[in-house]
Amino acid sequence: MINQDTTFLGYRRENGRVGVRNHVIVLPVDDISNAAAEAVANNIKGTMALPHPYGRLQFGADLELHFRTLIGTGSNPNVAAVVVIGIEPEWTQLVVDGIAKTGKPVQGFSIERHGDHETIFAASKAAKELVQWASEKQREPCPISELWVSTKCGESDTTSGVASNPTVGNAFDKLYGLGATLLFGETSELTGGEQLVEARCANPQVREKFMAMFNRYQDMINRYKTSDLSDSQPTKGNIAGGLTTIEEKALGNIQKIGKRCMVDGVLDKAETPTGRGLWFMDSSSAAAEMVTLSAAAGYAVHFFPTGQGNVIGNPILPVIKICANPRTVRTMSEHIDVDTTGLLQRELNLDAAGDQLLECMLRTANGRLTAAEALGHREFTLTRLYESA
Repeated sequence: MINQDTTFLGYRRENGRVGVRNHVIVLPVDDISNAAAEAVANNIKGTMALPHPYGRLQFGADLELHFRTLIGTGSNPNVAAVVVIGIEPEWTQLVVDGIAKTGKPVQGFSIERHGDHETIFAASKAAKELVQWASEKQREPCPISELWVSTKCGESDTTSGVASNPTVGNAFDKLYGLGATLLFGETSELTGGEQLVEARCANPQVREKFMAMFNRYQDMINRYKTSDLSDSQPTKGNIAGGLTTIEEKALGNIQKIGKRCMVDGVLDKAETPTGRGLWFMDSSSAAAEMVTLSAAAGYAVHFFPTGQGNVIGNPILPVIKICANPRTVRTMSEHIDVDTTGLLQRELNLDAAGDQLLECMLRTANGRLTAAEALGHREFTLTRLYESA
């Protein structure tokens, strides 16, 4: 049972934030810099490249989101240091400058007028020095109130709404009472239950902003002149698991924010909270996108309840899988961190299940690898708003 005196062993960063991992990442600004970034990571053990398919011919809010996600990823407290590689010097420097505001070491390299060979050589030399610097970082006791925890569910079924999602809600209620910073999202999967979240908003300003975000999503659906999301929401996996409507899925999704948490703030995609409490982020329901946005917002640990089984991971954000479906636990056991099948079998009550999840969270925060980390799942998927110019 956690309380105000509970601590975990974290890495205190230059800006005061606390991480639970000590990664040195090689971050490409754009798709055509992936090869150079991966070459550096191959040269220097202890670094990790984060390749992605975007960063060229984007504009407006889409480009702003791209930069916000990359800068947020490099700024995440689970990252000790960053090497940034881009094709153009201007955009590369923009990302470097954004990450540098945290005070952590970051160096940028552009390929234009240098080529791959020179860039890879120079970036590898820098990465080697940063890895050695980061390797001397030591964990220190940190209060539980300094832990940032996000959540998103995936491949939900009937067991999600009655067991694994409420387990997350129970854990969130306990963390909320201790002053932790929490996050939920998945805008589309609130459809039909949005009024329940609206009622949980802490004040009229938060309520207005939440409904503006939700209505923005609804307006997007209406622009495409479709009310039929049957191939997307619920998914084929959701339907196979017994969910028949988006409203059923929404009611299960909302279980993750517990019974006592209030929604204290609302964020756009990849924005960082400005205070403690529970925050809603307007975000995709696609697993890799939502977890990537959570990492970019600065979260250090992620709760991921799943029913039918989802194998999502993230390069820098440890993803803890919770499952109450006995078949999934049996057939995909290597992916499950917390088995809550006892809830359905009446061998476990919800309070005990929440404590079980929190115990796993503390072990993860102290350094134990999650199943996704041990299996090498590093899904890093950027959210796009527009087509390329």
